[in-house]
Amino acid sequence: MAWIVLVVSGMFEAVWVTAMSRIQGVHSYGAISAYVLGSIVSLGGLWWALRTLPTGTAYAVWVAIGAATTVSYAVATGEEPFSLAKALLLVGLVGCVVGLKLVDG
Repeated sequence: MAWIVLVVSGMFEAVWVTAMSRIQGVHSYGAISAYVLGSIVSLGGLWWALRTLPTGTAYAVWVAIGAATTVSYAVATGEEPFSLAKALLLVGLVGCVVGLKLVDG
């Protein structure tokens, strides 16, 4: 269960990072709300998962999932260009995360 929570909270990292990039001032209520809620879910899930998972591995997985989700969202919405190199590096990143999970059981 902790691994599932960790993956979902890592995906919510993309929510708050994307929202943070869209905050244009104190009147960006939607972006600020998404940032706050995304941060709470993301960091709360990481905190919950760290109660039972190894800290280093869990943090690495959380960051990698967040990074992969953020880049994938940016490419899907046209904010960043797609490239084969970027896609292969993301696949490699996810592969490394899976490897970390496998060696920790």
